[in-house]
Amino acid sequence: MGDDVLLALGLTLFAGLSTGIGSLIAFFTTRTNKRFLSIALGFSAGVMIYVSLVEIFVKAKAALVNVHGDKMGYWLTIVGFFGGMFVIALIDRFIPKGNNPHEVKSVEDVQKAQSLGQGDIEADRLMKMGLFTALAIAIHNFPEGIATFMSVLQDPNVGIAIAIAVAIHNIPEGIAVAIPIFYATGKRMKAFKWSFASGLSEPIGALIAYLILMQFMTDTMFGIIFAGVAGIMVFISIDELLPAAKKYDEAHSSIYGLIAGMAVMAVSLVLLA
Repeated sequence: MGDDVLLALGLTLFAGLSTGIGSLIAFFTTRTNKRFLSIALGFSAGVMIYVSLVEIFVKAKAALVNVHGDKMGYWLTIVGFFGGMFVIALIDRFIPKGNNPHEVKSVEDVQKAQSLGQGDIEADRLMKMGLFTALAIAIHNFPEGIATFMSVLQDPNVGIAIAIAVAIHNIPEGIAVAIPIFYATGKRMKAFKWSFASGLSEPIGALIAYLILMQFMTDTMFGIIFAGVAGIMVFISIDELLPAAKKYDEAHSSIYGLIAGMAVMAVSLVLLA
């Protein structure tokens, strides 16, 4: 196993297991820093959108045009791009809304629910909520693991940026798993373990990409998969990150975060080219 593969697996592991950071935040604070959360999610979206449309899509198109010519290569790139969107949208479609990882929960969300008369909800119901959320996040994060892994292999600089962006948006997902399990059991370590485990599907996705997809990798397959990665990243940004960032927005902080993410990504691509 080469150094590039180890780097790709390591970064995917880092991105996936950042859900554990979310659980730590939930345990050791009684108030969510909404401005910071809004900026961070907006920044993550900016990185993903910019790198997907300016770098990943372009490289996928170049690979496919090189093999199939201008017109067919462009068509295959478009098919891969929207195919990636379709896959992640299909996954979201089969995740119940109440357990959808796109429904970002802050520390206050659960506390407010309890104070409004929902605090007497049975412990097993809260536990079930946390476990289903963990399962939903695991399913949702699987293609993200493949996307991060493939991006790092193709261009480590781009892959590192994507891994950081994915890690940022995994933090509130970790909170969504940890809080209900903690309230159900009163055990911080149990909640942390489930939150941490929910991110394991990303490195598992990377391993499957390495063990299966890499065996059949051709220029055509690479181009289509890379275009799909761009589609997945854009979909996640528009469907998940931006709405969540706007939910906690204060004085357009999410937009400033979005622009900052794009700017940082643009400058880094130039400096590291």
